[in-house]
Amino acid sequence: MTTVTPMSVPGRIERVPLRTAWRHEAYDFTTWLADNIDVLNEVIDVPLVSAEREQAAGAFSVDLVAEDRSGDTVVIENQLERSDHDHLGKLITYLSMYDAAKAIWIVAEPRPEHVTAVTWLNQSSAEFYLLKAEAIQIGGSPPALLLTRIVGPSAEARQVGVQKKELGERHELRYRFWQQLLETAREHTRLHANVSPTNDTWVAAGSGRSGITFNYVIWQHKSAVELYIDQGEVQRNSQVFEALVEDRERIEAEFGGVLDWQALEGKRACRVRATVASEGYRDPEGVWPGTQRALAEAMARFESALKARIQALPR
Repeated sequence: MTTVTPMSVPGRIERVPLRTAWRHEAYDFTTWLADNIDVLNEVIDVPLVSAEREQAAGAFSVDLVAEDRSGDTVVIENQLERSDHDHLGKLITYLSMYDAAKAIWIVAEPRPEHVTAVTWLNQSSAEFYLLKAEAIQIGGSPPALLLTRIVGPSAEARQVGVQKKELGERHELRYRFWQQLLETAREHTRLHANVSPTNDTWVAAGSGRSGITFNYVIWQHKSAVELYIDQGEVQRNSQVFEALVEDRERIEAEFGGVLDWQALEGKRACRVRATVASEGYRDPEGVWPGTQRALAEAMARFESALKARIQALPR
């Protein structure tokens, strides 16, 4: 006769207040975590060693300072309550003062705005982890720590940070380029005299007719002047464009060069463009003055060849 051993009934996880297991954050939880630093390894997937308590950081004191496998410093801030701005500010301070590679923030309840903040911080050079701490037990067992990774560093977040940095650099370069160009342009034409620099790829000035603008356009390694025609209707734009095309030879003769006449098939707008230089905002700033002067001179000729003709167009 075969004896069947009854299966044990699985227990159920029960959550208990964190303060039941660790009454005092600094004396109990931080001390316990320093002795059991390996509980973080599985959550953040980075082995930590040599955790030390209450390290001085100026007038503040870091809960724990550890090292990762590469010997880089890791700062850890514990908060057995709802996350707040004060602890986040301290953690950033500790990160900078220790020149740490990683920061770990353990909280009982992560607020949505702090989840967003840590996600944003992961787009920088440091690595931030936001962990949720809970105390659990099974069938009356002693409480155990359950850590859940809410936010952590990732290749995707770092790439977003790189892209944002590149975008910011492009904006800054274009703004400086336009600022200098507009100053130079005033010596050649007053067309853009009341226009302010932007971080866009173009700077526009009115022609005296609604929907028709004289634009400077800049790319990374190219720059141009153009007449942009968009009066809101395809038919109207085409009429303006064709009227100018009919006088193309004389316009190009007065401008002093061949123009690129773009009907932009399939789009509402049309334009007439003159590529002025093979340099743009990504080229060394030492070549900017020559490019800007060439653009300003080209715009003066462009305006002279086109403005009267634009005013003479049927309304």
